[in-house]
Amino acid sequence: LAGSVPEEERCTVERADASLTYSLFLQRFAFSRPVILRGFTDNSAFRALCTREKLLAAFGALPVRLSTANTYSYRKVDVPFQEYVEQLLKPQDPARLGSDTLYFFGDNNFTEWGSLFQEYVPPPFRIPGTSAAYSFGIAGSGSGVPFHWHGPGYSEVIFGRKRWFLYPPDKTPHFHPNETTLAWLHRTYPMLPPAQRPLECTLRPGEVLYFPDRWWHATLNLDTSVFISTFLG
Repeated sequence: LAGSVPEEERCTVERADASLTYSLFLQRFAFSRPVILRGFTDNSAFRALCTREKLLAAFGALPVRLSTANTYSYRKVDVPFQEYVEQLLKPQDPARLGSDTLYFFGDNNFTEWGSLFQEYVPPPFRIPGTSAAYSFGIAGSGSGVPFHWHGPGYSEVIFGRKRWFLYPPDKTPHFHPNETTLAWLHRTYPMLPPAQRPLECTLRPGEVLYFPDRWWHATLNLDTSVFISTFLG
C-alpha cells in the first residue's frame, strides 16, 4: 500500500484565485470554512532552496526533532537532519502504529533554520489579533498526521502532494488516536456514509490551504513531500 496512495475522487474544498480580496476572505472563509488559495505568492526562490541537495548542504549536520504520528501524545526524538533524510525518510509502513512512526513536521529551531525561513513568502491574509509562526517539514509517501485540531493556519506544499481531510469543530471524526492516517484511509474511510465523509482535497506545489480555528484535520503525503505551515496564534 505504501507509495501508491491515491488522490481523492473529487476535491470538496473551495479554491480561490488572487482576485479574492482580504475583506471577502474575512467574510467568507476566515471564521467559517477552509479554502485553497492559488496565485497569491511566488515561492519559487524558497522552493529552489528546498531541494534535497541544497537542504543537506545547508542543514545536514544540524539536529532535527522528530515527532510520532499519533494524535495526543507525541514522543520526540532528535537526530541529525542528514540521518533523517538518508535513513528515515521512507514510505509509511501501513502496519506501523502512529506511536512507532517518526516524522519531521515542525519542531524547528528558528535560529538554525532562520536563513531558510527568511526566504519564504507567507500568505497575505492575517486573522486580526494573531501572529504567525512557521512549521517546516519533510516526509515520505503515505506519512501524515492523524486527526487533531488547533488554531487557524495555512499549509503550503513546496514539493510533492499532500492530501487533506477536514471536519468542522462540531463534527468529531471517527478515528483511533494511535492509527496513522494511511491506516485510517484504508480501514475507516471506505465505511463512512457520504454524509459523514470529510471535506478533502490534494494540495500541489504552489497551493496554500487555509483552515479556520478548531477545525479537525488529518494529512497524508502522497509523495515524498516538502511543506511549510503558517500557524496563526
